Amino acid sequence: MSVGELYSQYTRVWIPDPEEVWRSAELTKDYKEGEKSLQLKLEDETIQEYPIDIQSNQLPFLRNPDILVGENDLTALSYLHEPAVLHNLKVRFLESNHIYTYCGIVLVAINPYEQLPIYGQDVIYAYSGQNMGDMDPHIFAVAEEAYKQMARDEKNQSIIVSGESGAGKTVSAKYAMRYFATVGGSASETNIEEKVLASSPIMEAIGNAKTTRNDNSSRFGKYIQIGFDKRYHIIGANMRTYLLEKSRVVFQADDERNYHIFYQLCAAASLPEFKELALTCAEDFFYTSQGGDTSIEGVDDAEDFEKTRQAFTLLGVRESHQISIFKIIASILHLGSVEIQAERDGDSCSISPQDEHLSNFCHLLGVEHSQMEHWLCHRKLVTTSETYVKTMSLQQVVNARNALAKHIYAKLFNWIVEHINKALHTSLKQHSFIGVLDIYGFETFEVNSFEQFCINFANEKLQQQFNSHVFKLEQEEYMKEQIPWTLIDFYDNQPCIDLIEAKLGILDLLDEECKVPKGTDQNWVQKLYDRYSSSQHFQKPRMSSTSFIVVHFADKVAILLTVLALLSLPPFPLVADLFHDDKDATPATTPAGKGSSSKINIRSAKPPMKISNKDHKKTVGHQFRNSLNRLMETLNATTPHYVRCIKPNDDKLPFYFDPKRAVQQLRACGVLETIRISAAGYPSRWTYHDFFNRYRVLVKKRELANTDKKAICKSVLENLIRDPDKFQFGRTKIFFRAGQVAYLEKLRADKFRAATIMIQKTVRGWLQKVKYHRLKKATVTLQKHCRGYLARRLAEHLRRTRAAVVFQKQYRMLRARRAYQRTCRAAVVIQAFARAMFVRRIYRQVLMEHKATIIQKHARGWMARRCFWRLRHAAIVIQCAFRRLKARQELKALKIEARSAEHLKRLNVGMENKVVQLQRKIDEQNKEIKTLLEKLSTITTTHTTEVEKLNRELACYQQNQGAEASLQLQEEVQSLRTELQRAHSERQVLEDAHSRETDELRKRVADLKQENALLKDEKEQLNNQILCQSKDEFAQNSMKENLLMKKELEEERSRYQNLVKEYSRLEQRYDNLRDEQTPGHRRNPSNQSSLESDSNYPSVSTSEVGDTEDALQQVEEIGVEKAAMDMTVFLKLQKRVRELEQERKKLQVQLEKREQQESKKGQMEQPKYDIGLDQDSDLAYNSLKRQELESENKKLKNDLNELRKAVADQATQNNSPHSSPDSYSLLLNQLKLANEELEVRKEEVLILRTQIVNADQHRLAGKSTEPNINARTSWPNSEKHVDPEDAIEAYHGVCQTNRLLEAQLQAQSQEHEEEVESLKAQLEALKEEMDKQQQTFCQTLLLSPEAQVEFGVQQEISRLTNENLDLKELVEKLEKNERKLKKQLKIYMKKVQDLEAVQALAQSDRRHHELTRQVTVQRKEKDFQGMLEYHKDDEAALIRNLVTDLKPQMLSGTVPCLPAYILYMCIRHADYTNDDLKVHSLLTSTINGIKKVLKKHNDDFEMTTFWLSNTCRLLHCLKQYSGDEGFMTQNTAKQNEHCLKNFDLTEYRQVLSDLSIQIYQQLIKIAEGLLQPMIVSAMLENESIQGLSGVKPMGYRKRSSSMVDGDNSYCLEAIIHQMNSFHMVMCDQGLDPEIILQVFKQLFYMINAVTLNNLLLRKDVCSWSTGMQLRYNISQLEEWLRGRNLQQSGAAQTMEPLIQAAQLLQLKKKTREDAEAICSLCTSLSTQQIVKILNLYTPLNEFEERVTVSFIRTIQAQLQDRNDPQQLLLDFKHMFPVLFPFNPSSLTMDSIHIPACLNLEFLNEV
Repeated sequence: MSVGELYSQYTRVWIPDPEEVWRSAELTKDYKEGEKSLQLKLEDETIQEYPIDIQSNQLPFLRNPDILVGENDLTALSYLHEPAVLHNLKVRFLESNHIYTYCGIVLVAINPYEQLPIYGQDVIYAYSGQNMGDMDPHIFAVAEEAYKQMARDEKNQSIIVSGESGAGKTVSAKYAMRYFATVGGSASETNIEEKVLASSPIMEAIGNAKTTRNDNSSRFGKYIQIGFDKRYHIIGANMRTYLLEKSRVVFQADDERNYHIFYQLCAAASLPEFKELALTCAEDFFYTSQGGDTSIEGVDDAEDFEKTRQAFTLLGVRESHQISIFKIIASILHLGSVEIQAERDGDSCSISPQDEHLSNFCHLLGVEHSQMEHWLCHRKLVTTSETYVKTMSLQQVVNARNALAKHIYAKLFNWIVEHINKALHTSLKQHSFIGVLDIYGFETFEVNSFEQFCINFANEKLQQQFNSHVFKLEQEEYMKEQIPWTLIDFYDNQPCIDLIEAKLGILDLLDEECKVPKGTDQNWVQKLYDRYSSSQHFQKPRMSSTSFIVVHFADKVAILLTVLALLSLPPFPLVADLFHDDKDATPATTPAGKGSSSKINIRSAKPPMKISNKDHKKTVGHQFRNSLNRLMETLNATTPHYVRCIKPNDDKLPFYFDPKRAVQQLRACGVLETIRISAAGYPSRWTYHDFFNRYRVLVKKRELANTDKKAICKSVLENLIRDPDKFQFGRTKIFFRAGQVAYLEKLRADKFRAATIMIQKTVRGWLQKVKYHRLKKATVTLQKHCRGYLARRLAEHLRRTRAAVVFQKQYRMLRARRAYQRTCRAAVVIQAFARAMFVRRIYRQVLMEHKATIIQKHARGWMARRCFWRLRHAAIVIQCAFRRLKARQELKALKIEARSAEHLKRLNVGMENKVVQLQRKIDEQNKEIKTLLEKLSTITTTHTTEVEKLNRELACYQQNQGAEASLQLQEEVQSLRTELQRAHSERQVLEDAHSRETDELRKRVADLKQENALLKDEKEQLNNQILCQSKDEFAQNSMKENLLMKKELEEERSRYQNLVKEYSRLEQRYDNLRDEQTPGHRRNPSNQSSLESDSNYPSVSTSEVGDTEDALQQVEEIGVEKAAMDMTVFLKLQKRVRELEQERKKLQVQLEKREQQESKKGQMEQPKYDIGLDQDSDLAYNSLKRQELESENKKLKNDLNELRKAVADQATQNNSPHSSPDSYSLLLNQLKLANEELEVRKEEVLILRTQIVNADQHRLAGKSTEPNINARTSWPNSEKHVDPEDAIEAYHGVCQTNRLLEAQLQAQSQEHEEEVESLKAQLEALKEEMDKQQQTFCQTLLLSPEAQVEFGVQQEISRLTNENLDLKELVEKLEKNERKLKKQLKIYMKKVQDLEAVQALAQSDRRHHELTRQVTVQRKEKDFQGMLEYHKDDEAALIRNLVTDLKPQMLSGTVPCLPAYILYMCIRHADYTNDDLKVHSLLTSTINGIKKVLKKHNDDFEMTTFWLSNTCRLLHCLKQYSGDEGFMTQNTAKQNEHCLKNFDLTEYRQVLSDLSIQIYQQLIKIAEGLLQPMIVSAMLENESIQGLSGVKPMGYRKRSSSMVDGDNSYCLEAIIHQMNSFHMVMCDQGLDPEIILQVFKQLFYMINAVTLNNLLLRKDVCSWSTGMQLRYNISQLEEWLRGRNLQQSGAAQTMEPLIQAAQLLQLKKKTREDAEAICSLCTSLSTQQIVKILNLYTPLNEFEERVTVSFIRTIQAQLQDRNDPQQLLLDFKHMFPVLFPFNPSSLTMDSIHIPACLNLEFLNEV
């Protein structure tokens, strides 16, 4: 291909530009060889002439086609050069907001200076397990590649992160470690991954600082090794640091800060534990205030300090060590602020003894103040014979102080790193590791120090390793594809490395100059000039003799020598005197810790003489060279992965790209070197299949007849590209030189363009023909319609004329009729008004008479009532006097009786105090009651006096008004009589008129009835319409409420099932740990059961709680939609909640009272005696208690034996059916009563004995100060002779009297307290009720009368509903108790029948043993009752044959869920025999066996389905035959006979439900594990519609070297085939249809989530053709659902986000109307997902257009009101809550046959 073909008209090129580095232009005419210039047109339409150097013939770089712009991998570009790389990065960064881009094996990361939501857990899981080229570039993809290669190749890996300060190296390394911590979490409970992440805040605090380029710049390099075991779980980590910038401790430039830890500590100085540090704000210290501003915008130093302390604690650093660290840091701040004063001579200086900072420094480090003050200003010279102490100048002292501060901080830094490594260290054997290197990138400044020299030296070494690795990979690729290998020339920086580190290199000459006495910088630089003046990597500056220039691979760096010698070796002897090597340091006993105080020894004035300077004076350069060599050895032994961080601008602006800075960093970090190496060979590589699919349009028709695609590709390339050196055929790929793919794309575009023109020409001709035929047909149609219109207009005129005559006739008739009707209506109105006037007059007269009668009635009634009240009051006074007399008489009698009870006081002197106390309490309470009664009486008296006053005033008023009112009433009566006579006369006239009007009204009524009927019909129609509308609204509202309640129920169920899932996971983890701890097979003890933790549910005894549980169970059974409408259940639950709340409050009040009483008792009781007496009393109490218990135990055993004998005798004697249970129950009740009374008596005896013993001990303690054992154990009056029997009788008598009196007093006090509390409660309730009534009364007064009536009706309705609910609850409780009693009655009846049967059998056995044996055998064979009997010893065999060793294939031809039916029949027999232990053991063994089988077959879909169906069936059987009427509605009469009789297995139903949830989750996990590898390949990558998608050029990441060998592609048929197998297995195993629907809903959701997540993370699949493929694949899946009748599962609805994403890829994306259409269509996608898809949209052909940035901004503006979640990806691990609906079986137990293959011969049919 000639130059003229490449540089033709309209070809776009890149030309240099001083501002933008490179600028795009377009050729306006063809270029011919030999021309001196190119005619170009820039993007702003300006014309420019570009000159060409004829000698070099260097033409401008060609620009890639638009279809290749924005690629994920820079090596996929056809033209590989600097402007193409820069433009691709700029387009991805600014237009698509993609910060990551591949460049071969390098990941280029651009710092966005903004938080992006692309680092969450969902993104980590999305990249986990994916090949590196399958997803968009990301730091997680590099981490996954390293993790995968470590596991696959069993080789250690390294991730090398480099870049300038502020480029984001630390953040990238942090995210890589987070990925490893998430994916390779620790298998044990040590949480080592959390410790690895916790080391970051510590290292950032002590090693990061604010610079002019970065607010959080790492000022050291670190290499973190994360160790993994054989299972590739994290087991430990190790950190190595390089070249800490110690000079920052003592000096900071403008607008920079010291290390973060100094400012964090100053921000927390106000804390009480840091008062000792004597710190203030950071502005007060010299070392923290040199840079100016001490704060960072958006950073809280106090909050960061708290995080640092938490990280220290998490890593195991003790609190004392933390305080020591903070003391050392504070001492450095104080040391920097020490004021040094120069003396007059200038050769010496001094420090004030009162300097606070020096005092604080000495106090914090534990050194002597005088010694420190002396040696800071003096130095010591040691010779062979003498030691001299000399003074130092001010500058020397300042330099020595700074050197001391730097050394202290360096030692502290190393100590912290060492402790972090100890915390991350593990004792387990490390199988492999992944290292993350975070180190400076190549940098150059105006003033470059020795540290910068070391940084650039390290980058030279890393660049050499990088070049060799890239070269090696290229060579491997060529050899693998069998391409002839030609040597590629690349930059070798070994001469530059030799210049620095070789023998007699720069570092060696520096070390030599440092050892020479009085060595200077000038001598050293002169040696460098003399030795390396001819080297191409070493240059001498023109204007300076104290510096030199090193030519690195990226740029020239000038090294300034004034700082070099200072950093290479400290020149001040004070530093050597104060800080020795670790071998010489004597351990100090200061509280400062290992960081510095152990290295400071002021008192050692003389160093050891035997150690030479060579041993203890190692230079910084020597140390760095050794550590760098160790690092390179580690990196060379691992597989490296490279991350190059780029800083887009120096102003830290988000998403702003500075091309100059970017190009500078691309040149320095080796990205362009990678491009150059790739471009030197064959950078573009295609597989034969992809090349054929992309460029088959260039293949001729006759060549397509060949079936060998490889041969077709060879022939096509030979015809298209004439130069054979431009391409090579490999084993599986075709290799192209740079630019050849662009040429092929141009040919392909030309072919498409020609085909498009041909199609347009044909289509346009066809459109013109169609247009002509359409015009001709339209003309004929118009003529036909015009003629028809004229004819119709004439007919219309004739019709209108005839209609006008008819209208005139009707109008005249109507006008005459209306005039007549008007006259009639006027006459009727006049008559009506006249008659109404007469009637009103009569009504007024009658009303006046009626009012007079009412007044008379009330006056007479008031007088009668007043007389009655007076008489009643007199009677009450008389009764009160008489009753008072009687009460006084009774009081005298009671006093006489009280005096006769004096003998009781003599019997028990000890109880008088208690009686007096109780009497005092009663008196006090009576006084309170009296005061309350007096208050009440005063209130009532005041009230009665006020009422009497009002009555007197009313009587006076009535007497004054009575006389005048009587005269007026007489006059009114006379006037009323006259009016009454007139009314009688008028009434006759009205009756006559009434008779006439009635006839007219009847006619009128008939007319109104007709009109009313018509109106009724209209009203009914309107009502029907309104009802329909209201029903629709009500239905909508109810639907919304149902959806909300359903959603809440689903969330609650999902939370519960997640807990079940977490429990099963923990249980599995516990089993695994137990198996690991005990290798080999270990048998569980027989008495242990894993069900103990599952089945220990608390049994509910109270009926109210049972009612609420029944209500909840009813809600679950009848469904959410029905339960939502049942308000009674809701009100019942609400009322139950209120009752529980009231009970809680009551209990809380009682608890508070008890606590107050105990506190009062504790205050009253004070310790009076010593500890010895308390111990003696305890011993005495324990001995008495033990003796008493032994005696009571013997008595109880004797009583129990006697009762058993009596029961046995009565059982044998009585033959009646009802006598034995009654007598048995009576005896049981007697036994219970006796036991209770015995317990009460026992406690009383113990209490009294301890009181006696204590009283005796107190007396003895009072008599003698030194009591011995005999004195303590002796009784009072022991010297007197007393008969033991008399003493015991007296003692028992005293005990009885004491007990009686105490019981009476306690009963009285308790009754009194209960009465007082009840009265208080009633009073509070009445107050609350009165308050409520007052509130309601006030509210009703404010309302209108109609509203008052309505409010009263509502109150009454609510009251009645509450009463109704109470009655309903009472009825339900009674019914429930009745059911329980019936069950108990059945059990007792059955026991009686069994007892009778046993007795009858015993009698018949004696007579006819053999005959009855034959009869019973025949009975078993005849009647099978659906029960299976087995012996207890056969239970293990039953579980083994039916659960553990059973395979689903053995039961292929039998009834589905046969094991469940067999287990239920065994349970039923155990229930029939009332064997509780047998039921418990069988169910426990069954559940444990199922768990063991599922654990063993945790990846077998068929086995898991089999046990899920059997577990559900067993659960259904326990419900169906539980005896609960709610589950027995569909049972037959025969099935009702198979119900359980004795046991309620509700708890086991819950356990089986939880087990079913666990099995369901395991089933979903297995199905997802089988489906997930197929989804991406089948849904996104496979061509379901052949020829639709075209393959784009792929870069290095799609090569075989970076992927696992083997074809893992799947098609949609594979997914459908797998779905068919799932469906067939579940149907064959008899799984409930509802569960099958839920399984496929979950699987379809997983397909949707995985596909959409990959679509959102892959640029290569976001195209129009992919949208078509997706639509087709989804339609195939929906068709499969309809074919299997699974459309009701809701699986299709879960695919809605994917459907909308496919539509989004296909829609037009240009105008504002398109944006509105997208926003209205994509309702299931979030705003973030829509924008992400639009940013990723990639055209596959030239005729497609990219989505513009303005269109995306329009979409964002229209969607800004959405409240979408911030999560980008869907949680493909989300699991919908499963629901197991009740599904009863139609089979009866007696119809089930047990096959012989189960080996269950030991089961006997009953």
